[in-house]
Amino acid sequence: MLARATVALRDFLKQESAGGIVLIASALFALVAANSAAAGTYFGTLDLPVAVTVGSFAIAKPLLLWINDGLMAVFFFLVGLEVKREVVQGQLSSWNKASLPLFAAIGGMAVPALVFLALNSGSPENASGWAIPAATDIAFALGVLSLLGPRVPIALKALLLAIAVIDDIGAITIIALFYSGTIDTGMLAGGAAALAGLIALNRLRIGSSIPYVILTVVLWVFVLKSGVHATLAGVAAAMTIPLTARDGSAPLEHMEHGLHPWVAFLVIPIFGFANAGVSLVGLSPADLLAPLPLGIALGLLIGKQVGIFGLAFVAVKLKLASLPENVGWRQVHAVSLLAAIGFTMSLFIGNLAFADPAQVDAVKLGVLSGSLVAALSGYALLRMSLKSR
Repeated sequence: MLARATVALRDFLKQESAGGIVLIASALFALVAANSAAAGTYFGTLDLPVAVTVGSFAIAKPLLLWINDGLMAVFFFLVGLEVKREVVQGQLSSWNKASLPLFAAIGGMAVPALVFLALNSGSPENASGWAIPAATDIAFALGVLSLLGPRVPIALKALLLAIAVIDDIGAITIIALFYSGTIDTGMLAGGAAALAGLIALNRLRIGSSIPYVILTVVLWVFVLKSGVHATLAGVAAAMTIPLTARDGSAPLEHMEHGLHPWVAFLVIPIFGFANAGVSLVGLSPADLLAPLPLGIALGLLIGKQVGIFGLAFVAVKLKLASLPENVGWRQVHAVSLLAAIGFTMSLFIGNLAFADPAQVDAVKLGVLSGSLVAALSGYALLRMSLKSR
């Protein structure tokens, strides 16, 4: 089982790293599209109304929201699968493995939020964006990490992965508690019935993915209509996928491996292209220094370093956790910078936090600038630390 888990981890890191590079390219294409003659087409396409109607039942949204509510549900389903695997048999399956990334991730979520709120204390209209700098983009971070090749210890990659997985759990919880709308109890009851069906499939240890997929789509529709954010349906459904089925197959592993290429090379790049585009026309340094983008950028850059490195250091010194083998404090510091790349999840939470287009653009500026500096700084620091070792 250990060898199998190691192979799964290596495959995951390889795919996420390559996907991160594709994500970087999609973000650059979005910026080019938003600041070129194609800007009208770019923004107009994202605003294009799309409706699915079955009798009197209809779901009508702009294309951008279909991407953010629909495609991202697939991403969150994959996140749920990864979280379950890591908790059951991976980097979070025991206290010895989970303690250091747990303390680091808690610091990496709490301190960035405090930095953001401190810088926006005089702008109460921005307060709902407190969770934006708390997020980490695992694909982007591993994409940067992959540029250093095999010199990076596998234990360091596993530490970054574990921190990001715990960070995802925190982000999912935050979305559920703070970014859901008015609840429609009837639709929520329908979602509960679909979830109960998924749990029944799990208890019966059904190996075929087809009934899980059908009920997951039903769950997504009900949750979308209920007022709870629809992407949470993906996480809830993923928790019901069994690791081992009655016929001896491994449904969770099968789905995870099957979805990884689609999410890494299609879903996340589409999301990045749709959400990273911001017009830079007329932009001045004063715009970047406004409380909202500055709070996000410094929340990522300062908050993640202080939170992740600081709490990890305290936990190790108090003997509540220990450093992985062949990993030093300079590498942990570099990881805290790479974890400050908040691209995908930060943009996602920003879209939930604000409806004003001006605030959404400010969020994009803060996320892009903070993530860019974090990526360059993290890469440089890790390269130097590996060379010195």
